[in-house]
Amino acid sequence: MSLSKVVLQNTDLTVSEFCYGTNMLGTAIDQAGSNAILDTFAELGGNFIDTARMYGDWVPDAPAGASERAIGTWLASQNRDDFVVATKGCAMDMRKGDWQPRLTPDDLANDVSESLDHLQLQTIDLYFLHADNPQVPVGEMIDALAAHQAAGRVRHYAASNWSADRIASANEYAASSGKPPFVASQTFWGLAKPNVAAAAQQGYLHYYEGEYEELHAAGLPIIAYGAQSGGYFSKLTDGTAMPEGIAARYDDPANSQRYEAARAIASARGISINDVVLAYISSQLNQTIPIFGGRNEEQVRDSVKASSVRLDASELAELQVG
Repeated sequence: MSLSKVVLQNTDLTVSEFCYGTNMLGTAIDQAGSNAILDTFAELGGNFIDTARMYGDWVPDAPAGASERAIGTWLASQNRDDFVVATKGCAMDMRKGDWQPRLTPDDLANDVSESLDHLQLQTIDLYFLHADNPQVPVGEMIDALAAHQAAGRVRHYAASNWSADRIASANEYAASSGKPPFVASQTFWGLAKPNVAAAAQQGYLHYYEGEYEELHAAGLPIIAYGAQSGGYFSKLTDGTAMPEGIAARYDDPANSQRYEAARAIASARGISINDVVLAYISSQLNQTIPIFGGRNEEQVRDSVKASSVRLDASELAELQVG
C-alpha cells in the first residue's frame, strides 16, 4: 500500500493524501523511534508532516520545540524537496501555562524564527497560525504573514483553530489588500461527535460540523486533526480501556449511532473500524486531508491502509447520524 499524492488546492504543494501528526515525537517517542516512524511513513509514500512550535513543551525537561527538533534531525538525512513540512505558531506558551493568547506580529516573528531553527530549514512549506485571538485585527496578521512569505521564510500560510467567520474575514482582507489569503484550515474533525463543553475545556475548538461547510465547499481545503477521534471507536471495538479525557471529549449520544453505522460498514467491506474512521474524512467531496497519529511503525502501516478505502455518498450519510 502506497499513499497517493495530490496538489493541495490554492497552493503549489504536492502532498500525500494522509498527513502524519507528530506531537509525540521527541518526547514520548525518542529520536530513534521518531526516525523509524518517519522512515516508514516515507516508504509508504507519505510526505506531508505536521508539527507545531509548542509540541513537546508540556514536558518540563524536554528541549523547546522537541517535536520540530526530532523532525529536523531526521530531515537532515533526507532529500528536503521530497517532503512538505507544516508547522504552527502563535499558540499559548506551554512553559508558562498561563493560557494567554500570543497572536501578534512579534510573536509570529519569534515563532517562525525558532521553528526554522528547530526544523533546520530555510523555508516552511505551510505555516499555520495555531490559535486565534479575536481581539487582534485580521489585517495585522495577514500583513505579517505576507511579509514572511515575501522574505522566503514560508511558502504558504493558513489557520488552525480559527472560526470560519474569522477565516472568511481574513481572506476578505487579503483580497482587498492584494495579499495572499489563508490557503487552508486545520480543523477539529473526526467521525466521533464531541461534547462541545468538554472538548473546549481540553482545547479542542471549532468542530467542523455546522461551521465550516460553506468555506469548505467554496474551495478551502480542510486539514483535519482529531481525524481518528482519539481511537474512540477502535477502543469500543476491541475493549481497550477508554481514557477519561477521550470519554469526556466524545460524550455525545450520537456516537452510539455512529459506532453502529461504522461497524456495519466495516463488516460489509471486510475492513477495520479504524479504516472506516479515517476514510470518513478522506472520502469527503471537498478536499480533506486527515492527520493521523501512530506511536510505532505498525500503527503507521495500519492507518495508511485506510487510504485504499473510498466511502460513497450513502455510506457517508449513514455515518453522519445524530
